[in-house]
Amino acid sequence: MRYALLISYDGTNYGGWQIQKNSITVQQKLTEALTLTLGKPVTVTASGRTDSGVHASAQVCHFDADTAIPPERLADAVNFHLPEDISVLKSAVAPEGFDAVASAKKKTYLYRVYLARRRQPLRDRYAVHIKYPVDLERLASSGKLFEGEHDFKAYCASGSQVKTTVRTVYSVETNWVETPFYTDVGIRVTGNGFLYNMVRTLAGTMLYCSAGRLTEEDIIRSLKDRDRNAVGKTMPANGLTLERVDYGIDIFN
Repeated sequence: MRYALLISYDGTNYGGWQIQKNSITVQQKLTEALTLTLGKPVTVTASGRTDSGVHASAQVCHFDADTAIPPERLADAVNFHLPEDISVLKSAVAPEGFDAVASAKKKTYLYRVYLARRRQPLRDRYAVHIKYPVDLERLASSGKLFEGEHDFKAYCASGSQVKTTVRTVYSVETNWVETPFYTDVGIRVTGNGFLYNMVRTLAGTMLYCSAGRLTEEDIIRSLKDRDRNAVGKTMPANGLTLERVDYGIDIFN
């Protein structure tokens, strides 16, 4: 039988999702926990790989197994064997034909920064400190340029092997909350799929544009001509969180 898991993890101490030879990963820890829970080896597949240091508030996985544990109780059973920075939030029998990768229709990532003259230690684990002045209205408007179907080759890390670099971005929403000591900023991007480092580079380009280091014309050129010179820096991993994977149905209802 196929089961689905909704998991959350702090990626700080892991080399990303996928099992690797020289690094501890989230997939490794989850596989070990499931194997201990079920008493037999299990292969776990996630909706997509997250990079080293990237977090997830709602990653979706599937695995195949035979167990007498009630599906809704699997989450508690597996959590008993997981470290504190990984948690199964929900567990369920997967719908017929469900595949965590192939069945995904949309994904949403959130990139967090905070604007402050001086570093705020309690923000640094999940957001990136920005010292330079940022025009927040310009930040929001620059994000809208990415909406629609575009060739995002300029936003893909070199060496990435994919069949096509064309992706559809459904929305780029920017919000912020001001406090006496800093301004929290979130850049939320929803699309049908993302290239390696795409969201982090997109966020860096928006920030460069908002600070006057790039123009909106540069962004348009980067998409039209696939010009890497018109793109901002790739932002650090700790600001990125996989926030949602949409399958068109609520598989955990």
